[in-house]
Amino acid sequence: MASPSSPRDLAQPAFPADRPQPHLRVHAINIFVRDQERSLRFYLDQLGFVLVGDVRFGSGMRRVAVAPPDGSTMLSLVAPEPGSKEYELIGRPTQVVFVTEDVLGKYREWRARGVKFQYTPRLKRLRYELQSLGASHPGDSSRGQPPVWGGVVASFKDPDGNSFALVSYDEETRALEAQRRAAAAKLEAERRAAQELEIAKQVQTRLFPQSLPSLATLDYAGTCLQAREIGGDYYDFLDLGQERLGLVVGDISGKGIAAALLMANLQANLRSQCAIAAEQPRSFLQLVNRLFFENSSDSTYATLFFGEYDQRLRRLRYVNCGHLSALLLRHDGALEWLASSSTVLGLFKDWDCCTRECPLSPGDTLVLYTDGVTEAFNRAGEEFGESRLIACLRRHCQQPSPALVAAIIDEVRNFSRHEQSDDITLIVAKSR
Repeated sequence: MASPSSPRDLAQPAFPADRPQPHLRVHAINIFVRDQERSLRFYLDQLGFVLVGDVRFGSGMRRVAVAPPDGSTMLSLVAPEPGSKEYELIGRPTQVVFVTEDVLGKYREWRARGVKFQYTPRLKRLRYELQSLGASHPGDSSRGQPPVWGGVVASFKDPDGNSFALVSYDEETRALEAQRRAAAAKLEAERRAAQELEIAKQVQTRLFPQSLPSLATLDYAGTCLQAREIGGDYYDFLDLGQERLGLVVGDISGKGIAAALLMANLQANLRSQCAIAAEQPRSFLQLVNRLFFENSSDSTYATLFFGEYDQRLRRLRYVNCGHLSALLLRHDGALEWLASSSTVLGLFKDWDCCTRECPLSPGDTLVLYTDGVTEAFNRAGEEFGESRLIACLRRHCQQPSPALVAAIIDEVRNFSRHEQSDDITLIVAKSR
């Protein structure tokens, strides 16, 4: 049997030093009132508090909670049964003390709203016997004498006669001012961060295709729905000249700002070097990989599907760089997978790939996508999966490409109704 813990043992922290302490705050203080609705109006209209909760239980009991504008502590307005011990506490001092850095200003504000004060704010000198604790106030120059703290105090009552103190002590005032400055700095930092993210989102949106090169034999469309303000998915349509079109879908490792910056870098590499893509697709992607490798960290990579559609030959020549297999639904209902033909971009300086070709006949439908489509999950943890994507493709394959893109996105969102966890990017191209 273990021996009882000593006082030293009990004094040890319950949490390891390397773990943050659990948050602790006062939840609520009960204020006993006769009429909850009347008291509620007093706190909201005259004191400027906010309503935190108003709940009526099955027993008929009503729980009303209000809080100061900063929401630091709640006051629970309780209407006890007449004759109970709690009912006898109505109209007595509550021992609740409100602290503010400007008692006189709050006094004038509340008095103008009809709050009844027992006396006007007055300076009060408070002595704290700290000698027994071996402490002294920094401002106390008389060694051995009890320190004196200054404070301004006022007292007011609610409609039931419950009294409250309104004070501003020197130490608390400085602490409140420090908290106010810290809160203001935090809000400003959050505002700036949100503004910068919004600017980044607008910039990244402009990186996606703004116009679609026209081809008589190909009806195509694409979209990217980001899980956050910005993301690492990428799609593009590159005009390669001579009736040829580049179809690109990529997925950068990681999420957030870092992935978005790398996505912009990859896009710039692809667009700046695409002049040689049609004639030398292998050399084109080798150069893109080299540039991406030099501008990213050792662990960063991107999966990429690059397809070059030649309208004159009605041919798709492609390289799948570690990306999900593209789906090619033939006009006769047969399904083909355009699987990976090389490794991912960015991990290796010396990188090579092989190109593959397939014809596109009228009525064929090509689908390129990222894992945000197939890995979207429902509340049961089940993924949308490739099989549902194929079934959706078969159901809506007769629709034009923009409508087919919208139908697939709708099915994914209906399946996964909670907050989106990953970017969803999709290209559909139909041979006409």
